[in-house]
Amino acid sequence: MGKKGLDVTMQDIMDITDIAFPNLGIYLKNVPKSFSIFGFEIALYGVIIGIGVLCGVLLAARIARKENVDSDLIWDFAVYAIIFSIIGARIYYVVFSWDLYQDNLLAIFNLRGGGLAIYGGVIAAFLTLWVYCKVKKQSFLQIADICVPGLVLGQVIGRWGNFTNREVFGEYTDSLLAMRLPVDAVRSSDISEKIAAHMVEGTNYIQVHPTFLYESLWNLVLLFVMLYYRRHKKFEGEQWLLYLGGYGLGRAWIEGIRTDTLLIPNTTIAVSQLLAVVLFAAALAADILVRLHWKRRGGRTPVVTVKIDQKTK
Repeated sequence: MGKKGLDVTMQDIMDITDIAFPNLGIYLKNVPKSFSIFGFEIALYGVIIGIGVLCGVLLAARIARKENVDSDLIWDFAVYAIIFSIIGARIYYVVFSWDLYQDNLLAIFNLRGGGLAIYGGVIAAFLTLWVYCKVKKQSFLQIADICVPGLVLGQVIGRWGNFTNREVFGEYTDSLLAMRLPVDAVRSSDISEKIAAHMVEGTNYIQVHPTFLYESLWNLVLLFVMLYYRRHKKFEGEQWLLYLGGYGLGRAWIEGIRTDTLLIPNTTIAVSQLLAVVLFAAALAADILVRLHWKRRGGRTPVVTVKIDQKTK
């Protein structure tokens, strides 16, 4: 991968492995999608997702130790969360892309062909955590508060897998962060009429919103807010609500400019955008109600916390 200076001349004909940010003066050559080890092709998307997951679990385990919670609880949960999150992400994608799979059911199991939805993974992770906490007799809200900063960090890193895959981009733009991708490097279904209308004759690229980057940056800001606010939280579950609302708010507007959104069947409504709005509203309402209840109780924590037993080592 190469990078030229700010005086770089943008090319009208881009190689299929090139990516450019013209208004930043950045032209990247030979950005790979994968690499080979002993003849086995490994997708960078998977590697980046894996790094994100590892960093997220490490952060959650660190927060657990700071709060005198056995970090083994986090590592044990992570194993289940990874498995069921992948399943959930796949189910969510398949359900809302059923036309792609109804005539070839075996393709559902071909994860190498792509097709994972973050919201499906998040929903599955929280359901898994709820069951895990029931089995371990722990407080769901307490463990959720510990885990969500790691979840956000994983999303900050993981979104860059979409960069190497040349996916998760938005409509045409000529803004500061506008990104150019060769037409042959992206799925034709992701090229909207608006994008096609702005293609310049004599070129072979599209110019779009890098929505993967927007979401990564939004989540990075959300992570800083969560880490700063931890010491000031008023009740167990507040960090969890901050994640649901904060991520929902960002995802709602970002989803609105993406060209690869999953739609509710027989509608033009983006399912993830609708879900994001609902979760933002629900999290905001829940936070307000708990705070009002907390205030009426004279500032005493309204939610019962469960002390986590430490393992004898």
